[in-house]
Amino acid sequence: MVYDGVLLGLITGLFRGGFRQGLTGLSHIRLVAGWIFPLLLLVQLGIFYLQEDSAFLASINGYLFMAVYVAGLVFLWLNRHQPGFLIILIGVFLNFLVMAVNGGRMPVSLTASYVLGPYYVELLQSGEVISKHFMMNDSTRLSFLGDIIPLSAPYPRTQVISVGDVVMNVGIFLFIQRVMVVKKKKINKQVNPHHA
Repeated sequence: MVYDGVLLGLITGLFRGGFRQGLTGLSHIRLVAGWIFPLLLLVQLGIFYLQEDSAFLASINGYLFMAVYVAGLVFLWLNRHQPGFLIILIGVFLNFLVMAVNGGRMPVSLTASYVLGPYYVELLQSGEVISKHFMMNDSTRLSFLGDIIPLSAPYPRTQVISVGDVVMNVGIFLFIQRVMVVKKKKINKQVNPHHA
């Protein structure tokens, strides 16, 4: 879901700020320990693809995902002064919290998962853990923070998301807008630096 917020933010930012100004703004991003974010994305992708071939990796992937979340929260906290980052941090923490109280797995609503098709539903009903997801049941803790929101057409990508995902993407969108769109007051000051 994080990719949705980034993509929507970039498209909107280019329309609002213009292509040149938007790209210039992106090139000026300076984050504390900025290398952590792309590394965490690569680690998550690696876990997702390698766990199918490694029983050991599959057995500990819940702990690995939790470690990724902790590193992500540290990164967000270090950059909390950036616009939107506290909102992103809240969203990520909500996802971390529901996974932490459910053994490192993200609970998924069976009802909401029907938008993903019968194959995914059957996998959930079988009791198998799909990546970091498992079917929500009566023993699930903080289920309202799990993946309970189904998205399908006309939304361009069919998926099931959480409240934390929504909050996180709002923060991502706001951050990208602040970076890519220069306010008129700032432009006027640059054009007329001696204007009171």
